[in-house]
Amino acid sequence: MSGTTFTRVIRNERYRAILLLVPAGLSLGTSFFHLGGLPFDAAWIAIVLCGIPILKEAGIGLFTRFDIRADVLVSLALIASVLTDEIFAAGEVAFIMRIGSFLEETTVARARAGIEKLVRLTPRTARRLTGGREETVPAEQIRPGDLLRVLPGETIPVDGVIVRGETSVDQSVVTGESLPADKQQGDEVFSGTVNRFGAFEMRALREDADSSIQRIVRLVQSADAGKARIVGLADRWATWIVVIALVSAGGVWWLTGEIIRAVTILVVFCPCALVLATPTAIMAAIGNATRRGILIRQGDALERLAAVRCVVFDKTGTLTCGTPRVAALRNFHESLSDDELFRLAAAAELRSEHPLGKAVVEGFRQKHPDAVIPSPDEFEMVPGRGVAARAEGRRLLAGNEKLLREGGVELSGFEAEAALAAAEGATVIRLAVDGRFCGLIVLADLIRESAPGCVAALRTLRLRPVLLTGDNRDAARHIAGQAGIGEVHAGCLPEDKLGWIARRRQDGEPVCMVGDGINDAPALKTAHVGIAMGGIGSDIAVDAADIVLVNDDIRQLPFLLQLAKRTMNTIRWNLALSMALNFASIVLAGLGVLNPVTGALVHNAGSVLVIVNSALLLSWKGQAFR
Repeated sequence: MSGTTFTRVIRNERYRAILLLVPAGLSLGTSFFHLGGLPFDAAWIAIVLCGIPILKEAGIGLFTRFDIRADVLVSLALIASVLTDEIFAAGEVAFIMRIGSFLEETTVARARAGIEKLVRLTPRTARRLTGGREETVPAEQIRPGDLLRVLPGETIPVDGVIVRGETSVDQSVVTGESLPADKQQGDEVFSGTVNRFGAFEMRALREDADSSIQRIVRLVQSADAGKARIVGLADRWATWIVVIALVSAGGVWWLTGEIIRAVTILVVFCPCALVLATPTAIMAAIGNATRRGILIRQGDALERLAAVRCVVFDKTGTLTCGTPRVAALRNFHESLSDDELFRLAAAAELRSEHPLGKAVVEGFRQKHPDAVIPSPDEFEMVPGRGVAARAEGRRLLAGNEKLLREGGVELSGFEAEAALAAAEGATVIRLAVDGRFCGLIVLADLIRESAPGCVAALRTLRLRPVLLTGDNRDAARHIAGQAGIGEVHAGCLPEDKLGWIARRRQDGEPVCMVGDGINDAPALKTAHVGIAMGGIGSDIAVDAADIVLVNDDIRQLPFLLQLAKRTMNTIRWNLALSMALNFASIVLAGLGVLNPVTGALVHNAGSVLVIVNSALLLSWKGQAFR
């Protein structure tokens, strides 16, 4: 079943639940105020609409799975109330329990179609070269050793190694790196990554079923299957609640000889407020989070988040902005001003489709919004090297060291500057004008301004921040240093991230993973809680996560973690209130002060207190951090 179809089914079930609750509530009002002149007690409508599903679920659980849940006690109270002709009490208990179930179901996340989206990333066909002829074949027919051709803009069908040609490949699907990687003969390429520029020929190393993208699919599936769902609090305690209720009711009946008192005990002992304790608090917390741009997709995510002790960040797109930007310009030409050199670099890159070239043009336009970039008279894209152009009568080169050396440009004495920038994880474009080296443009994926403050706040909350990234070690350590993160793991493939988190779970350390890329999906799935960046993040990462930061604002992370703990405290208070009122009602019922109807009304007071206490979460603001 597709994610869309499943979502539609969930939505229809909610509509159906509402259609049952509305007439059931009206029937209880009619019964209580003796309205309508019906030949039967109107509360029977509530019993039929809300009570029969409870009896059915209790019977299935008890007799097929031998599972005692909260609905077993509710069923006993319903049956006892009907047998003693306390119809309103039976209808009221059934109605309140159905409301609790509806709220609980509302907090359950919609089914996600992320795995299907991953599957769609895998190319269905490939260009296979056989005897000098090119034929298009299904990707699953590719075998190790087959010779394939990949054109610009196409997705690489299987893992392999380049045997002819040069190009740049967007491999963010696998590694999460924001910048395309230059590839040449002998370099390995991965399935699902995108060939940006030059055509090349490659030798297949693996079959389609064993490709990188298929491994990610399997990792996501296994992680989803392995993540245990948290059982409702009322159901965790159901066995003890049923035993205590039956012993109390039986004891009062034996001591007083009045069955009505025993029935009243069963009614007031029904865990209505207990059932409402968790979903009302979670729904209020979700409402609070939504106003701050936080989408909580799993109902139990807050309960799991409250237990987290370690927060793991991806680098690209999470701690950083996710796109290359001009960080610096180094000018070594005495007769060209910095602005003039920048303008010529923008002219050289004006027709480039490479993300680095676009970043240079965009950087110049941001700094000089009114300036005109000269259009090049000649332009050549050199895959894996850079660009060559002619503008305003000048011959321009912008690219890597190989491009300039092949153009006869002398670089001695300037490479130390480029090496220093590269050591900080930046990418360097070398510039030459009319055959003379003129300067460097340093591009980097800059850290988010909010990242250091977010990490500092997490430390204040006694949480351990960790950086887990597919980027190289220099870039990872540079960003980690700026953010204030001490523990860094670089060069991680999707399975490496998943394995690291799985080991932490085995050691009893609940981990929260924050990421944005397709390569983060398995880790987001297997983590105790997965949080995705909603704006810059891929659809697949969002689908794999429990929580989504809609506006990519990681400043909300400390608040979210505080909200999770506050929600759990609210749930505990709700439980204490409901249980205290229940035990007080049991004493009054045993003394004969309450009958089933008044017991049901007093019992309702516990539900109201729980709802009011939970509603306070809607306006809770949390601790402020600088």
